[in-house]
Amino acid sequence: VTLPHHLSSSLQLYEKFYDSRHTGRKLQWQPRLGQCVLKANFRKGCQKELKVSLFQAIVLLLFNDQPSWTAADIMMATKLEQKEFVRTMVSLSVAKIRVLLKTPMNKEIKDDDVFTVNTDIKEMRFRIRISEVQMKETEEEYKAVEEEVNQDRQYQIDAAIVRVMKTRKKLNHQLLISELFAQLRFPVRAADLKKRIGSL
Repeated sequence: VTLPHHLSSSLQLYEKFYDSRHTGRKLQWQPRLGQCVLKANFRKGCQKELKVSLFQAIVLLLFNDQPSWTAADIMMATKLEQKEFVRTMVSLSVAKIRVLLKTPMNKEIKDDDVFTVNTDIKEMRFRIRISEVQMKETEEEYKAVEEEVNQDRQYQIDAAIVRVMKTRKKLNHQLLISELFAQLRFPVRAADLKKRIGSL
């Protein structure tokens, strides 16, 4: 991510201050979690405060330099990842409160789309919170998360089996499985329990 000059200089000043106060510590910035409040003049007499994410702020600050940008130019200037870029642009131009106008007006972001500031914003409030749009997970991401959760659950199942067997010493298979169902706080299949019992 490329920060505008006035943001990066403030960041460097704070890093110097932090390093002078704390030796042996290292600051690690998380730009995805950043929040900003921007004062925006949309037209004469129409000033608003926009509460936005750091990525949204970086994109909006580009419009101080020129009135319209193509998607490809914005992406080159900000150096955002493709997924974050699409999410940011959709939240600014297609969501309920449209700070930017997109040509052509649709939900897809393409390289040749042109963005301009929406000078005719209809929002009555002075402070406007622009939420980031949640993008749908792809099938691969869903499977990766599910696999990671299943791996974590295996360890919990193993720990529960060991706990039950330590307290009971001897237990038949059906009673062990019913005891595990009572102890585990997530949905689990009997086949998964049998597999974990067999592996131990």
